[in-house]
Amino acid sequence: MADSLSDVFLSLLNVSPVSRIRRNHGLEHATLHVLANGQARRPLAGHSDLSGFWIIGDVSAAELQDAAREALQRLRNGEYDLAVHPNCGTNIATSGLLAGGAAALGMLGGGRRLRDKLDRIPLAIILATLALVVAQPLGLLLQEKVTTSGIPENLEILEIVTQDRGRFKAHRIVTQG
Repeated sequence: MADSLSDVFLSLLNVSPVSRIRRNHGLEHATLHVLANGQARRPLAGHSDLSGFWIIGDVSAAELQDAAREALQRLRNGEYDLAVHPNCGTNIATSGLLAGGAAALGMLGGGRRLRDKLDRIPLAIILATLALVVAQPLGLLLQEKVTTSGIPENLEILEIVTQDRGRFKAHRIVTQG
């Protein structure tokens, strides 16, 4: 039963729209890694969807185009680890879910009085901290196995469109495949 359930889950990851988002997400991360190489730290953010991804931050369209093309080539050459990024929202969501759940668990059975609840706070903090330790490798594993793909298959970059949004530039990288 467990094998068939995991097989169903894995097959869902390969359904066309899901697979496309995962591959775009992997290319987004790989592009962020390439942009970070040799550069002073600069705030950049990304968001992936079915038709491509966004890079938000102070980067020129030419630099982004070079980075995205290099990232795609490096993924095709087998650098699958570029698809996993330490600052991904998957890591943040995993940390929040586990820490919040652990803290809530620590507060269970605390009684009705305020003093009883306050007495449970150290336990909740310890459990939340332990959950954060577990969340770090778990978030990376979830990225690798579920939310991204480092195998671009036939993914191609069609165009990059830049929009000025006040203090930030938003770059839309449109893909197909």
